[in-house]
Amino acid sequence: MKFAVRYYTKTGNTKRLAEAIAQELEVQALPITEPLPEAVDILFLGNSYYAFSIDPEVKSYVASLSKDKVGKIVNFGSAALLNSTYKKVKTEADKRGIPMDQREFHCKGEFKGLHKGKPDQNDLEAAKEFARSFK
Repeated sequence: MKFAVRYYTKTGNTKRLAEAIAQELEVQALPITEPLPEAVDILFLGNSYYAFSIDPEVKSYVASLSKDKVGKIVNFGSAALLNSTYKKVKTEADKRGIPMDQREFHCKGEFKGLHKGKPDQNDLEAAKEFARSFK
């Protein structure tokens, strides 16, 4: 099975999760500005809420994907206040005909002093365990 990990972050929290997931899958965690060099079975896509939605760059990234290059998307991320971005990412993936796995990983992220130190080591280990379930 071929995996790829891409992420979008403004604070670095989602990048830390991406790196933990990628380490477990033995691939590189790269920002969404890096294209997929080859087709993958599963694309782990890290993102978060910004102004109560996913960032326009994430929407553009998903719009750039094709179903012949991505078997399915697995959503993950962190946020200080809101939780899952699953529905927002799924809306964009559906436009491209790319299925979303129903499983996702989410944890709290530090933002302006809220949830200080998150994601912490326990969160990173949980992200690795989540990734392991796809092997």
